[in-house]
Amino acid sequence: MLEAADTTPLISRLLPRRTAAPTWLVVALACAGQFLVVLDVSVVNVALPSMRTGLGLTPSGLQWVVNAYAIAFAGFMLLGGRAGDLYGRKRMFLVGLGLFTLASLGGGLAQESWQLLLARAAQGLGAAVLAPSTLTLLTAAVPEGAARARAIATWTAVGAGGGAAGGLVGGVLVDVLDWRWVLLINVPVGALVLAGALVWLSESRAGDGRRLDLPGALLVTAGLGTLAYGISQTEAEGWTAPATLLPLLGGLLLIALFLLVEARTAAPLMPLGLLRLRSVASANAAMFLAGSAMFCMWYFMTLYAQNVLGYSPLQAGLALVPSSLSVVVGSKAAPRLMRGAGPRPVAVLGTLVAATGFGWQSTMTAHEAYVTAIMIPGVLMMLGAGLAATPLASLATSGAAPGEAGVVSGLVNTSRTMGGSLGLAVMSTIAAAGTGSGHGPEALTDGYALAFRASTAVLLGGAVLMLVWLPGKTSMTSRG
Repeated sequence: MLEAADTTPLISRLLPRRTAAPTWLVVALACAGQFLVVLDVSVVNVALPSMRTGLGLTPSGLQWVVNAYAIAFAGFMLLGGRAGDLYGRKRMFLVGLGLFTLASLGGGLAQESWQLLLARAAQGLGAAVLAPSTLTLLTAAVPEGAARARAIATWTAVGAGGGAAGGLVGGVLVDVLDWRWVLLINVPVGALVLAGALVWLSESRAGDGRRLDLPGALLVTAGLGTLAYGISQTEAEGWTAPATLLPLLGGLLLIALFLLVEARTAAPLMPLGLLRLRSVASANAAMFLAGSAMFCMWYFMTLYAQNVLGYSPLQAGLALVPSSLSVVVGSKAAPRLMRGAGPRPVAVLGTLVAATGFGWQSTMTAHEAYVTAIMIPGVLMMLGAGLAATPLASLATSGAAPGEAGVVSGLVNTSRTMGGSLGLAVMSTIAAAGTGSGHGPEALTDGYALAFRASTAVLLGGAVLMLVWLPGKTSMTSRG
């Protein structure tokens, strides 16, 4: 598989000679890959009822349509990042996007439930290889400083927009066409991005001749995958059931073994010295914590709109368009604020703005107008998310050696994905406790409101952590 990129010199001879691709084109291709990856985390949600009818999925099988993607995505992320460092970032971008596109085709054409689940797992694996390369190619093309901050802001906005657009895109495709197009839409888009990447992207790698740390790769993949599986069991089984506790404990044990192996390996998958970089350690911790609160916003807002306010899937997607636009505004405004104030104050400001929106949303009622029930708090939540994500991503990728860029990018995506998965599991449990035995609009609203109150508390705690631990403007690469 890794030999596929050796055809590039032949293609270059057959095509007219080109100068180096402009930076904006590299950024656009990287962002397009990231958009597809994040979109597929959420786009299938509104199609689940149609998938269940079309393929005869059981309730547990329906849950695995989402979990198969998320577990493979989280489990293989660090491996995908390190593979990009060792074998080439462009090569891994092409391999990951190619696998993702083929798996989307397989899922869209699935005739049996097991075929769909296998395709979703393959999509997640392709996404895990692709996602770290999107950020690494971008940071390699843009020098560190204000220009890179702007590029990362665009990457952040596109990624967040992909998550936000999932409900709207899924609703349109299911209502107008068929559930299969939720997956098939990736095929022409993926093919177009693949062709552009093959021609325009330049190869880069660490170039130090190291081999992949296979024991570390197996341990971290098994550990993160097992942990993600345990998290996925919490909503159905609860936190104290053996089906939840055993994989959670097993995943933590495997990750502990991974850290032990990495400390003793000459060429580790993830050099533990990276975690001694204050910028890397603190920004990833902040992203994990903030992501655990912010990721569940789309989930609960969609449920509130449909289950309580009576919106259709398409109406629910349209209702969140202002929130989707505000995360783009926040992401694009962040670099300008960072130039004057530095990354730490902007990250704290964004987190506090988001906490204000979550606090507002926690006052929701079962009978409320759209503007105050969804639009204004949603805009505040996602404006804050956009403001915070860009400085955190900039800090998390600063100070590391060029040869570690891929694994640092993988760590960024892992922190965000695992934080979101854990947060969604915890907040779903809290919402269920707040709902109690009731099933009416008022009971559901009580549960959703409790989840938003808990998320507000998490974000306020995250703001304090950022204020205390994130490096200041002049010490972004300091250790300790």
